[in-house]
Amino acid sequence: MNVLSGASRSLLDAVAPPERRGLDRDAVRLLVTDRAAGTHSHARFFQLPAFLRTGDVLVVNDSATLPAALRARRINGEALPLHVATMVDPRLWMAEPRGTVLCGEELRLPGRASAVMIAPVEPEQPRLWYAWFGLPLPMYAYLAVHGEPIRYGYVTQKFPLSDYQTMFARETGSSEMPSAARPFTVRTVNALQQRGIEIVTITLHCGLASMERPERPGPERYAVSYEAAAALNPARSEGRRAIAVGTTAVRALESSLQRGRVVPSAGWTDLVIDERHVVRSVDGLLSGFHAAGATHQSILRAFLDSDLLSTAYDQAAMHGYYQHEFGDVHLIL
Repeated sequence: MNVLSGASRSLLDAVAPPERRGLDRDAVRLLVTDRAAGTHSHARFFQLPAFLRTGDVLVVNDSATLPAALRARRINGEALPLHVATMVDPRLWMAEPRGTVLCGEELRLPGRASAVMIAPVEPEQPRLWYAWFGLPLPMYAYLAVHGEPIRYGYVTQKFPLSDYQTMFARETGSSEMPSAARPFTVRTVNALQQRGIEIVTITLHCGLASMERPERPGPERYAVSYEAAAALNPARSEGRRAIAVGTTAVRALESSLQRGRVVPSAGWTDLVIDERHVVRSVDGLLSGFHAAGATHQSILRAFLDSDLLSTAYDQAAMHGYYQHEFGDVHLIL
């Protein structure tokens, strides 16, 4: 049973960035769930430092978002949007055709380019495909000319790529924005640092999560640096809290564990985190609000039992919170 199916339908869809709705980036709503007390409280994101302690460590994802949506066409001229997901090698990528395709089918792309659908990444859930791209430029350069940010149906207007970047974006490679970090601003970061809260970065290049139905998350590339591990391990051994900013940061850190400690590592992760997984790398999570069918929602169940997660989303729904990448955020401690 999906414990969030009722509440999540009542959350408002964030159809535009908060700045386009008359709010500062860091003025979105913040729901704070205290697991020990079983309580929820409401604030604005710029008040985040008040809910943290001196010595806490925040782990944010520094992956930058690609303009990964392409206007493809079948050979017969029929339009078929194509979302570029994850690089396997410079010409072979995982991609999501927004419609049914056949093995070997060629799609025409802007700029005299093409993509051939090779095979589903996982035959039992044929949403993502391996695709062979014939491009006049390297993929990132090609997308910079011909791509747009991926925009789902609830976002009714086009917004520039800058609206899909967080202030930490450094390493290009995400198809979807690691959006939990979007509300951070210089003002909030300065306030966190003044309170003695450390911020470290990891990298996980976000693939394409399912917006239509829950499914196993696909493999993603990640890197956890020596500096991140060197900050996290002493903090936790000294009783200070580590808090992941986004489900992507959790996946990267949990993939870097050895004997209960985070170690520097890089590569691919296919780790599935859900209610059966015991999280050992962090003590808390800052996350956006995810629709009932979203892949990312399963990771929330590793932090909260069904009842507390359900009441959290009920609280958010009753107080008019927004979901999706431009929406409000949820701090779980």
